[in-house]
Amino acid sequence: MITLKSLKPRILTAVFGIALLIAVLIIGEIWLPLFSILIGLASSFMVGEYLHAKNLLKRYSLSVPCLIFPFALSLLIDTRFVYLLLTLFFLVAFAVMISGHKKISYIDLAYSVTGTLLISFGMCSISLICSTGIGVAFYFVTIFALPWMADAGGFFIGGLFGKHKLCPNISPKKTVEGAVGGVLFCIASAILIGVIFQFIIMPNVKINFWVLLLLGVVDAPVSILGDLSFSLIKRSLGIKDYGSIFPGHGGMLDRFDSIIFTAPVIVLINQFIPFITAVV
Repeated sequence: MITLKSLKPRILTAVFGIALLIAVLIIGEIWLPLFSILIGLASSFMVGEYLHAKNLLKRYSLSVPCLIFPFALSLLIDTRFVYLLLTLFFLVAFAVMISGHKKISYIDLAYSVTGTLLISFGMCSISLICSTGIGVAFYFVTIFALPWMADAGGFFIGGLFGKHKLCPNISPKKTVEGAVGGVLFCIASAILIGVIFQFIIMPNVKINFWVLLLLGVVDAPVSILGDLSFSLIKRSLGIKDYGSIFPGHGGMLDRFDSIIFTAPVIVLINQFIPFITAVV
């Protein structure tokens, strides 16, 4: 049931988040490396929340490499040093486990490395697609807006019409009706973003609306997959949220869990069917 009390923290957080993203976008358009730096810092913060959830953040020999890796990956993702970084990360991780085997188990290592790679891979996709300098604002808005609108659609439609539980043992509030609403909100948002950028912001490029339609259909289910995946991890650890930095939303990882899954999808689709092309 949707109430004013449940809406207030979400609205306040959304307003603050949108204002912050607009500020980052404006400054980032002036100095492109800012995107990679901020994405790297956000990724490291989320890895910190993830490690803290299993009380591993203070295992410094393990947590420090895990915190450094996402920041470095965000800066190096479009360079030839990525393979070097991955190799060093794995070597250091297993060296830490062997040297501290009395305190660090393989389960701890697997949890830490898997989560670090997942978060880093998903978030650095934003740095990768923005590093080209082409259509940065379009991709930046699309990456953040679509999963959040899918979540908003699921929240409102599910709250008003939801009757059939989607995954009751993982996320009791999610419903089939909410998932459908999320897809519809996502499609509508994708087309609206395309219209705004095509006719107002970037009239000098051609936006492929068919690809945006495809993205709207794909992005919402992938967003739900990301949300449920991190929810399942939380349930296995016996926690409600990864943090409390965002009122009504939990930690940064609670807010970006869907983007970690959807951002690589946008990059993948764009590699085969570009969203934007120059007008000849």
